[in-house]
Amino acid sequence: MKSFYGDLKLGILGGGQLGRMLIQQAINYNVTVKVLDPDREAPCRRLCNEFIVGHLNDYDTVYNFGKKVDMLTIEIEKVNVDALEQLEKEGVLVYPQSRIIRLIQDKGLQKQFFKENDIPTAEFQIISSPEDLQQSHIPFPYIQKLRRDGYDGKGVYKIADESYLEGAFTEPSLIERWVDFEKEIAVIVARNDEGEIKAFPMVEMEFNPEANLVEFLISPSTLPFEVQQEAEQIAIRIADTIKIVGLLAVEMFLDKSGRILVNELAPRPHNSGHQSIEGNVVSQFEQHLRAIFNQPLGDTTCLSNAVMVNVLGETGYQGPAIYQGIEKILKCEGVYIHLYGKILTKPFRKMGHVTVVDDDREKAIEKARYVQETLKVIA
Repeated sequence: MKSFYGDLKLGILGGGQLGRMLIQQAINYNVTVKVLDPDREAPCRRLCNEFIVGHLNDYDTVYNFGKKVDMLTIEIEKVNVDALEQLEKEGVLVYPQSRIIRLIQDKGLQKQFFKENDIPTAEFQIISSPEDLQQSHIPFPYIQKLRRDGYDGKGVYKIADESYLEGAFTEPSLIERWVDFEKEIAVIVARNDEGEIKAFPMVEMEFNPEANLVEFLISPSTLPFEVQQEAEQIAIRIADTIKIVGLLAVEMFLDKSGRILVNELAPRPHNSGHQSIEGNVVSQFEQHLRAIFNQPLGDTTCLSNAVMVNVLGETGYQGPAIYQGIEKILKCEGVYIHLYGKILTKPFRKMGHVTVVDDDREKAIEKARYVQETLKVIA
């Protein structure tokens, strides 16, 4: 691989906030970064060395973009995998590998992978047609998920009883048994090409019930050590089994009987790792770069208690973003603001995040609640 003296060209598929934060770290490695995104106003547009507007699902666009870089990585899974496979054959390094992106793009394949490899997950059934739903062997209530393109709560539908079947998805999907969970947890694990693997300490998540996306995250967890250890071991086992190069976020449920069940995977930096920028010795973004550059992985130890708050667009507002309350929250010690550079806001759109760091866990949580109440994105 080329050196870090400006001659390594890294391509990122996707120009959103994850790409933006990845670029902020890549600058420290003196890497030339090119970004492909369909939105000419994407958050990465002014940070990268070259920004190209184009569709991530178009074969020719992705292929031609990839031919001009030494290495490709992603910040979103919804990309043309056929183009990535061809680029790999022609010597372009693609991390995570195309076969892994293909697996994770399809939630049905993900679930089958869990079953075949004895990864604990909720009971599920693949659904090919509305008729399959009528013959389901999984009792109500259950969750229906589109096999492809669902994210941030989209493509997910709870079927509480037979009356909900009328509103069910008709596209290929899967259904899974409803999990009565105690806590939603996540582990981010990294693996480089030499097989070195390191996991970040497990985090606890709270979801916005209306938008069904993470809005509150606490690190490190205070759940029993055995739970944390098991969650980390599961994440490491998955990363080792698929031989990923890069980051893998593993979202899990801890049910009320104490079982850990894997929910979904993301082969990239993830919302559940944003607190690592201030809260850990190495951030998830630097760790991803270390992994794909096949460098020694960094120390994932927590430096302090870190609570991450997603900054979401307020309901009832749509248009050019206005941020209210920044001055107030910056008066609090240990508050770090990350705005994503999105020009337009809309309800529940991720506009940024705030991390609160404090040696006192309860104080960190208290400050984070204050941030939630005070910082508003309107138009």
